Amino acid sequence: MLELFTQSAPLFIAVVFAFALVIGSFLNVVIHRLPIMMQRDWLQQAEELTNTPSDVDLPDGRFDLIAPRSRCPSCDAPITAWQNIPVISYLMLRGRCANCRQSISCRYPLVELMTAVLAATCAGHFGFSWEALMAIALTLTLVPISMIDADTQLIPDSIVLPLLWLGLAMSLFHPMAGSGTLFIAPADAIVGAMAGYLSLWSIYWLFKLITGKEGMGYGDFKLLAALGAWLGWQQLPLIIMMSAVVGLVINVTLIVARGKDRNIPIPFGPYLATAGWITMLWGETIRNTYLDLML
Repeated sequence: MLELFTQSAPLFIAVVFAFALVIGSFLNVVIHRLPIMMQRDWLQQAEELTNTPSDVDLPDGRFDLIAPRSRCPSCDAPITAWQNIPVISYLMLRGRCANCRQSISCRYPLVELMTAVLAATCAGHFGFSWEALMAIALTLTLVPISMIDADTQLIPDSIVLPLLWLGLAMSLFHPMAGSGTLFIAPADAIVGAMAGYLSLWSIYWLFKLITGKEGMGYGDFKLLAALGAWLGWQQLPLIIMMSAVVGLVINVTLIVARGKDRNIPIPFGPYLATAGWITMLWGETIRNTYLDLML
């Protein structure tokens, strides 16, 4: 099987696509449940400190990424295995619950498709290699980080911190990996993590001293530190520049087209994650093209 993947790039990409579809289905669970799990933990700690029960309505009993089974948000009917086949079940059911026929958000199959397409792109870019495996791992982590931050303006430590440590650990394999985009030298990874965190931390405090407002959250610092650990300090300027430009364009468009309140906080994590993913695949090409145009 390994030889087939080496000899046939389309087969490897197809297998990765199918595998990532299934993972994308699980990521939908993570995106929905992890913020609720975090809120339960915070409320439990607050109750222990204040001896005051909370009146927030949260699920009772065991509630984690495994249990209880997924249910329809409208009628609470359990979702069977055949109803949970990525994308296909949604199309077969025409986007409705099999029990109550209420509409189900198209976001679920879109997350599954996005995850599969991004992972397959990594497979096609790196080929059958350890770099492809690590690029896919980074991709599967950036998807829930982006979606959770977009929903809640929170980046969970339980995802971003393991991502940071994995990036640092991965750099230990640099000598055997050649000079590809991933598996950077340990010094580059360590400096990347430090520079990633401190750069946004400095911007945060400068902005707060000038305006008295908080411009971003600490989760953004940790995410850029993780990207620095994966890609090296050399790629940080490109990541910051791309994320700032994309964020500015998208939010100005929303303000103009939809009348979005400019005072509403903007989640920066999705833009950092997008810029980091693009940099992972095409960072060197983008930087060289930019330098050629400028010189």
